[in-house]
Amino acid sequence: MATSTSDYYRVLGVGEKASADEIKKAYRKLAKQYHPDANPGNPSAADRFKEVGEAYGVLSDPEKRKQYDSMRRLGAFGFGGGRPSSGGPRRPSGSPPPPGGGPGESFSFDDLSGFGGLGDLFSSIFDKGRKPGETQPGGPAKGQNVEYVVEISFEAAVKGEKISITVPVTEECTTCAGSGAAPGTRVVRCPECRGSGNVSFGQGTFAVTRPCPNCLGKGTVPETPCSSCAGSGTVRQNRKIQLTVPAGVDSGSKIRLSGQGEKGRGGGPPGDLIITFRVKPHRFFRREGLDVHVTVPLNIAQATMGTTLRVSTVEGKKVQLKVPQGTQNGTRFRIRGMGVKKDGAVGDQFVEVKVGVPEKLSEEEREALERFAELSGMRY
Repeated sequence: MATSTSDYYRVLGVGEKASADEIKKAYRKLAKQYHPDANPGNPSAADRFKEVGEAYGVLSDPEKRKQYDSMRRLGAFGFGGGRPSSGGPRRPSGSPPPPGGGPGESFSFDDLSGFGGLGDLFSSIFDKGRKPGETQPGGPAKGQNVEYVVEISFEAAVKGEKISITVPVTEECTTCAGSGAAPGTRVVRCPECRGSGNVSFGQGTFAVTRPCPNCLGKGTVPETPCSSCAGSGTVRQNRKIQLTVPAGVDSGSKIRLSGQGEKGRGGGPPGDLIITFRVKPHRFFRREGLDVHVTVPLNIAQATMGTTLRVSTVEGKKVQLKVPQGTQNGTRFRIRGMGVKKDGAVGDQFVEVKVGVPEKLSEEEREALERFAELSGMRY
């Protein structure tokens, strides 16, 4: 089977300085070569396929690759003979190793604290198959939280409304009731970890225990995989949810729906659904906090002699705005209390005027403008 004692660079057949494209190219070639569909009934090909996938999963991620290289340089993987095992004595965390070490001697990731937190780095690379909140292989585990982005209209964000959304979540397979085994077949003890859910790898005085990659820490595997979920015990489905958008939300606002995430494992509680709102831009209104900004056009006559405008607001009604004579381009007017309302607070609406200049004048208009300029003492 694929184990973390493998040298991932050798697994993919690339050098330590291989580029991301070279790693991807090597992975695609090997994955195609060892894919189970191309090698029916060949367990060694399936193991090789898992090993290639595990190697690519680490080396294709820049951060994981950096962490892996750091541990590799320390010789933490026991290349050249270390083999995984599911047993062996363990010493208490933090206690010194016996003189000269010994076969099967192992320790927890806490023992790596002296290496500047490399235990956490190592764990982030190989902590596979463990759900949030799960403390023991196969035990009750809280379901994963689901994060989902919902795009809403400007009006819905300001006033609030009820909407219906469809969220993709991982649900328990109804065919096998989450066991992963085909109906009428059994779930058996994992042959790789002998049911412990963990394997140890390394050599000499350095051996690390991690979740078994064959059973993903469960300790059991299906005798015959369920055809509906391929033995995973879960399926991907769309869940329809009725959601109330709170009035006053803005892009980036989040709400948490408790218990609406993915179902827990082994009787564990479900996770939460975390909704992030993204507000569509409006053709007229622009929002800054609780304030609303709009731009309205004025012609030269309106700006010069003054006028009264009817301006739309986010409340859906129009208000009268008096523009005094001599108003300059870019002047802003405030309409108090006509902004966004949220949690008892309310913003204002700001109206900026944009004075437009005629692009073309008739002969009569030109003569009139020249006469105006002459009377006003304007130079042109």
